[in-house]
Amino acid sequence: MKGGPFLHISEARRRANDKWRDKFDEMRFRVPKGQKEVISNYAAANGESVNAFINRLINEELSKSNTSE
Repeated sequence: MKGGPFLHISEARRRANDKWRDKFDEMRFRVPKGQKEVISNYAAANGESVNAFINRLINEELSKSNTSE
């Protein structure tokens, strides 16, 4: 079975993945039932991943508040 849930990855690949993950903080949040699909579809329709869409919105809001201070 190719691509199964128990793929063997090399130690070098695991270290590279860990190094990449260390660059980020992770947040988890909840949305009302049905909103996940709406958000995913909106982001895709605008050529963005959900992550990129959310980060863009956050950065836009933060820059607004930084310029008004």
